[in-house]
Amino acid sequence: MANLKGIRLRINSVRTTRQVTSAMKMVSAAKLNKAQSDVEHVRPFAGKLLEIVNFLGNSVDGGKDDFANFRVSQKGKILIVPIASNKGLAGAFSSNVAKEVDRLVKNDFADAYARGEVEFIAIGKQVAKGLSARGLKPKKDFNALFDAMSLQAVYDIADELNSAFVSGEYREIHLVYNEFVNKSVQRVTAKQYLPLTLEAKETSDSRLLDFIVEPNKAEVLQDLLPQAVRTKLYAAILDSIASEHSARMTSMSKATDNATELLKDLQLQYNKARQGAITNELIEIVSGAEALNN
Repeated sequence: MANLKGIRLRINSVRTTRQVTSAMKMVSAAKLNKAQSDVEHVRPFAGKLLEIVNFLGNSVDGGKDDFANFRVSQKGKILIVPIASNKGLAGAFSSNVAKEVDRLVKNDFADAYARGEVEFIAIGKQVAKGLSARGLKPKKDFNALFDAMSLQAVYDIADELNSAFVSGEYREIHLVYNEFVNKSVQRVTAKQYLPLTLEAKETSDSRLLDFIVEPNKAEVLQDLLPQAVRTKLYAAILDSIASEHSARMTSMSKATDNATELLKDLQLQYNKARQGAITNELIEIVSGAEALNN
């Protein structure tokens, strides 16, 4: 009977867990719909803004080197900004970002890291833990962003990163995050955030015709650069948020399926144990009756 009681307790526990994971799956699915909508609205805007900046940077008088956001320098450190989440239960969502940062440090920036010229600023408690576990302790974090997510909060972070780059503290800033592909796929991506890079001007492309810009290209470019830098970070964070909800929805869906399978196995064990207990009781009754007859 003790075995039956233990199995019943496990069945109740797994059933409760399945209810929780199923609810979390539905919550993540609802949040994902909004996050996906945000990504789909921001991507065209960010793409067109960077396209305009690319056009102006390639055609401005004096060249792009007059603008600090494009300036390539050998002085200063390299900053890596991993973006993940404050919450867990999303599979390998955050750990994959930490692994990619570790790969960058060991492969792409090995020499700079050996000289102590690589620093980290984390956005998300989970990725900060993952970095610390790998001996890559973040210099600072912006984890509070996810507690009160807002456009202005992202802009404040972007302005702080931009100021550190323009001042010469960092010569390169790289973002590492999960890029949202679709509801089933998230792709870990490492992209250079600053300095901004320009694609070669294609004169055959009708979008890059020499438009008339007032008051002049330099002034318009100077005004657009801060907005381009902010939007680039905002788009990356929205990608990461959508990927997080997608990863958590998938993870909770698998957990719910596993709980269902486990319940079937436990129910089978319970039925077998119960049948065994009934058989033992019958044997005892028959044996007792035989003993009385003798």
